[in-house]
Amino acid sequence: MATDFWSSSHYKRWIVDRATLRQARREDLKYVDDPDHLYFLAIYFGNAISKLGKKLGLRQRAIATASVFFRRFYLKNAYCETDPFMVIAACCYVAAKAEESPVHIKNVVTESRSLFSQDAYNAKYFPSDHTKLAEMEFYLVDDLECDLVVFHPYRTLLTLCKKETPESASLFGSEEENALQTAWFIINDTYRSDLCLLHPPHIIAIAALYLTFVIHSPPGKVPSPVSADISAFATHSPTPAPQPRRSSRQHPPLSVETKPEDKSQDPISFFAGLNVSLPLVATVVQEIISLYTLWERVSTPIEMDEAEGYSEEEYVTPKFMSRLLLRMREARLGEMAHLACGRPVAINKMLERAQAAG
Repeated sequence: MATDFWSSSHYKRWIVDRATLRQARREDLKYVDDPDHLYFLAIYFGNAISKLGKKLGLRQRAIATASVFFRRFYLKNAYCETDPFMVIAACCYVAAKAEESPVHIKNVVTESRSLFSQDAYNAKYFPSDHTKLAEMEFYLVDDLECDLVVFHPYRTLLTLCKKETPESASLFGSEEENALQTAWFIINDTYRSDLCLLHPPHIIAIAALYLTFVIHSPPGKVPSPVSADISAFATHSPTPAPQPRRSSRQHPPLSVETKPEDKSQDPISFFAGLNVSLPLVATVVQEIISLYTLWERVSTPIEMDEAEGYSEEEYVTPKFMSRLLLRMREARLGEMAHLACGRPVAINKMLERAQAAG
C-alpha cells in the first residue's frame, strides 16, 4: 500500500471535499470577525511547522509530512479547543519517525520552546516536560487513525521532469534547469493551505509545473513548414538529382556538423498528453494563486504602525495572528464555562487531555 496511491489510506480516507473542510472550521468561525482570518491562520501555522522543522534539521519531505499530519488532525478538531503549538511539535516529532529521520524528544521540546516563546507566537507557556509531548503524540496518532504513510507531489514532479532517468528527454531543456527548483518551491508553499487534503498529489505537482512554465516562459517549439516532420518531408520530396561521380583520388566529403538533438518537449503538447482533468489542474492553479495573494498580506516584514495606507483588515502580522488565536481560545473557554449546566464540557476525553497537556 505504500507504493500504490490509489489503494492507500491517503486516497481512501484523507482526500476530502470542501464541505468537510467547512464543517471542520465551523467551530472556529464563531470566534473570528472575518472568515479570511482562518486562511491566515493556516499560513501562520504552516510557517511555524517549516521553521520548527528547519531548526530540527528535518528534510523537506519530513516537514511536508508534518504539515499533512497537522491538517489531518484539524479535520477533527478546532484551533480554539486545542493548543496548536503543542500539536505542531507533536506533528514534527511523529513525521520525523514516519520519514525514518527521528529526532530525540528532548530536542523537539527544547527547539519548540525556543521558537514558540518568540513574540511572533507568544507561547511562553509551552511545557518543558517532554512527557507532555509524548502524551500528545498518542492523541495525534489516534486522530490520524495510525495512517502515517503520506504521498507527496515531489515524486511526481521528478518523474515528469525525467530527473530519475538522466538519459531521458528533459522537459525544460538544458537552459531551464532552475525551473525544477521553482516548481519544488511552489509545492513547498502549497502546504500552507488545505490543498493536500483536497487534491491528489499528482494534480498538485502538475499545477506547480504549469505555474513554473508561466513564470519561466520556456520557448515552445511551434511546428512550421521549415521544421516539419522529417519522415513526412522525405516521403513527399521529389527524387534527388544524381550526384556526379567522384574520383577515388579525391578527398572524402567533409562531414556536416550536426547539432545535438534537442529533446525538450513542447509544453502545450506535454500538458495535453497528460491523462488528467485539465479543468481540475486549472482549479488548483487558481487556488495556489489565491494562496499567494493572501500570503502577501502576511509575510511582509513591515510593521503595521510603520506601513502607511494599511489597516488591520488589509495587513496581517504574526503578532496579530498570535493575539487572534489567544482571543479565540479564551472566548471558547469562556463559553464552555457559562453553559447551562454550569460546568466546562470538553468535546471528548481526548481533547480534554490534550488541553491539559497544553
